[in-house]
Amino acid sequence: MANITVTIDGKQLSAAPGETILKIARDAGIQIPTLCHNEKISRTTSCFVCVVKDIKSGRFLPSCSACPADGGEYESSSAEVSDMRRSALDLLLSEHNGDCEAPCTIACPAHADVEAYVRAGRDGDFLKSLQIIKTRIPLPMSIGRVCPRFCEVDCRKNITAGEGGAVCINDFKRLAADLHYEEYMEELPELNGKKVAIIGAGPAGLGTAYYLRMQGFASVIYEKMPKPGGMLRYGIPEYRLPKDILDKELNHFNKLGIEILCNQELGKDVTLDELKKDFDAVAITVGCWKPSSMRTEGEELAAPGIEWLEKIARNGWKGKNPGRTIVVGGGNTAMDCLRTSVRLGSDNVQCFYRRTEKEMPAEDIEILEAKEEGVIFNFLTAPVSLRQGENGLILTCRKMELGEPDASGRRRPVPIEGSDYEVEADTVIAAIGQKTAIPDATIPANRWGDVEADKISQQVNDNIFAAGDCISGAATVVEGVAGAFRVANSIAAYLADIDPTTVHADPINVSRGHWRNMAIDDLVFLRNDISDEPRVEFDFLPPAERKHTMDEVSRTLTKENMMKEGERCIECSCTSRDECKLKEHSESYGAKPDAIKGEKIKAGYDNRHPSIIHDRMKCIKCGICVKICKEVVNENLLSIKQRGFSAKVEAAFGQPLPDSCSECGECIEKCPVGALDWKIKK
Repeated sequence: MANITVTIDGKQLSAAPGETILKIARDAGIQIPTLCHNEKISRTTSCFVCVVKDIKSGRFLPSCSACPADGGEYESSSAEVSDMRRSALDLLLSEHNGDCEAPCTIACPAHADVEAYVRAGRDGDFLKSLQIIKTRIPLPMSIGRVCPRFCEVDCRKNITAGEGGAVCINDFKRLAADLHYEEYMEELPELNGKKVAIIGAGPAGLGTAYYLRMQGFASVIYEKMPKPGGMLRYGIPEYRLPKDILDKELNHFNKLGIEILCNQELGKDVTLDELKKDFDAVAITVGCWKPSSMRTEGEELAAPGIEWLEKIARNGWKGKNPGRTIVVGGGNTAMDCLRTSVRLGSDNVQCFYRRTEKEMPAEDIEILEAKEEGVIFNFLTAPVSLRQGENGLILTCRKMELGEPDASGRRRPVPIEGSDYEVEADTVIAAIGQKTAIPDATIPANRWGDVEADKISQQVNDNIFAAGDCISGAATVVEGVAGAFRVANSIAAYLADIDPTTVHADPINVSRGHWRNMAIDDLVFLRNDISDEPRVEFDFLPPAERKHTMDEVSRTLTKENMMKEGERCIECSCTSRDECKLKEHSESYGAKPDAIKGEKIKAGYDNRHPSIIHDRMKCIKCGICVKICKEVVNENLLSIKQRGFSAKVEAAFGQPLPDSCSECGECIEKCPVGALDWKIKK
């Protein structure tokens, strides 16, 4: 029979009668996405992701099964076709019930592959764990000590072990780095000849230099302080982060060939115009070193918290006894000032905070340890004025009560009239917040006083970019390195003449939900040997001992303890997260998991097979596994049970898959979403 002529996207093609539009298009190099199509089996036509438009009739057809007539004309890449494919993907996502990524990784600002490095630690391979950590955490020794553990807050182990029973994730970073950091060395790409100037050797600046080096870019960091580290050195006390540990970590940057020039202040020792001219790009990564005002009369008599800590840091974390000490504020800097005052010898240290303890932004562990060390907390108390008295400073305070929520979502403190009282102190420290001190007048500022930069690319203007606290406001170390990862990718794109806004993907993430809204029956267990032992106990210096020393409060946990701790990990992410075609196509077409909302059927899962997990909740009912088993393997082990929305794929009579399936795996290889998959993650 003579060939027919078909037009696809304006391209005239010759094809044999009976060939599908999909085959004709692919033979011509025209790519059409598919989910339910597989060349080894008969046509399924269930997903409609492969739709094309028949120009003559205006109908949309599934290209995997539609066979064109002679003279047919079709569109496969128009905006209208893309919109139809997006709708099909939205529908599939609306009933797809899984976890593309583990909640711990999503919660981590740096998006470290938590599961993978915990799993390596569980197996005792902490060098491999460090290698995984370093892809997203360039400062593992420091972050392993000072991170507020965003990952653990969202860990689903809290369901089975109660709140606070999360896997002790952060300590895997600390142990892996402590064990192997001096011997560890990355495989470095050749330098490409491009060079970047970085202003500030804090977490964001160091992170930017690191990520750029890993892409072949050289950099020079300009730091105004005598030594590098930024807040790590001059803001975080010795008892939380020993500076010999920090120095060991920073020495690694020398091994990477990253140049750090200290005592080099922008605007004084070097100008922005010079750097723009001499370097291919410039990254502004200064921290928030400008203290916020108490907005009270006599506040000039109070020591700004961050400046007070810096002064002590410059003196090797030594200083005179501050005497009766009052710290105003409720964040981590306030806690650092309180606990440092205790270590300098004060036996009368008080914290004044205008909200309740529940609203305090400081980490719970910092508040608890401060209390253990004898700090007295005065909640719902605000400063009114400060003056010099005969026997010291006199702070006038006012009692508060909570009113309606403010812009931050916390209830606004409202003063109680007639409640003023006075407190005497030798030292008053104002630790109520910090702001960006923009180092050059030509750098634009937003209404909050931070550097004005594009929200996606972090580009300021021309070849200038910014990252870290100077664009986000005061944040954590791990948030600083997360911003560094983003800006390094933007700079790399810019220097490759690529629009820097286009390199930041918006990944699809289907989630089963937050652990607070889940029951134990909602969890999926790949392994039957997940430990229900209590969370590993930290090794702290006792309060009576740590009050009188700047020694590190907590010790690194042992390898044996952390290997056992790794056995508690549920491993929540999808086994097929890197190969899922539904995820791939959804990201390409901008489909959203919440575009179509509704209740998802909890079809359950089957992990009875020794090496295969069958997670029916992820199944999109494409039918590939059923036909592969029947038409290719010549078995009838799987079939679709029930009808409509309640349809599900199962083995006969609710039995598990036979052990012999371990030798086959055809259905696993062809499943587009990992509903059938090997249990062991790699």
